[in-house]
Amino acid sequence: MPEQYESEGAISSAGTGGAMDLAVTEAQTLERTPGGPEGTGPAGKPRSLWSDAWRDLRRNPVFIISALVILFLVVISLWPSLIASGNPLKCDLAKAQEGSQPGHPFGYDGQGCDVYTRTVYGTRISISVGVLATLGVALLGSVLGGLAGYFGGGWDSLMSRITDIFFAIPVVLGGLVLLSVVTSNTIWPVIGFIVLLGWTQVYRIARGSVITAKQNDYVQAARALGASDSRILLRHITPNAVAPVIVVSTIALGTYIALEATLSYLGVGLKPPTVSWGIDISAASPYIRNAPHMLLWPAGALAVTVLAFIMLGDAVRDALDPKLR
Repeated sequence: MPEQYESEGAISSAGTGGAMDLAVTEAQTLERTPGGPEGTGPAGKPRSLWSDAWRDLRRNPVFIISALVILFLVVISLWPSLIASGNPLKCDLAKAQEGSQPGHPFGYDGQGCDVYTRTVYGTRISISVGVLATLGVALLGSVLGGLAGYFGGGWDSLMSRITDIFFAIPVVLGGLVLLSVVTSNTIWPVIGFIVLLGWTQVYRIARGSVITAKQNDYVQAARALGASDSRILLRHITPNAVAPVIVVSTIALGTYIALEATLSYLGVGLKPPTVSWGIDISAASPYIRNAPHMLLWPAGALAVTVLAFIMLGDAVRDALDPKLR
């Protein structure tokens, strides 16, 4: 009881000045607290969109699972010999269509090749095509869309009509027409085709984001201070308009992997002796009743890969969308 009276007396004698001192002390304590109050980072600094997104992603089990699956796929695409010691092109016709055996858990395909080894080595082609095509689509679509959204006028009208033309071309039909005349045995024709028909989606996303960003006050202030168009685009608009492009590109990466497999299945994408999931699925489809293992394993690997990238894209979209906070 004496301590309580002593404390109350101290606060009472402090008066208004004492209350102000207490408020200042509390504010300083919050500023020194790591993380600070809600909406601030260390030392009371406001958190950015990217720091908030990374914090949310670390707490999202969908992101963690999909990221681990993708990391595993990337590792085995770079070093497939870590888990598959065989040669994907070494075949034995005497073992054609045979099922699982010791040392060959996925069995053999119609040519007597080890399905497990070919499935592992097929990861390299799928990941390579998906990543390179996505980079090309994102770069081309972002540059053209950013310029059209920022400058507008005749350039914007012209590019809008061009994108309408490309949107009218069916992707699979366009692949059958354009890739049927290509005799190259590399992945570059397929990547070029995906970039040619895929940039329009990123273009529209980038254009809309730049149009929204350039109307903000900080862009008007930079323009009033005499900043050049290139500086405004690179320093002020791009960091605030790139988030939707990242989300769309991440989701599209899985779609491009499935598109490559579809074109290879139809015989106009990658061609033997290239090891590809689409080629293996095409070769195994006539034997699905007698030897279903020939089709199920490469098809399952393709499905898991596409699903992992789509799940990753959904998690990134949720983390970067301010409306969901």
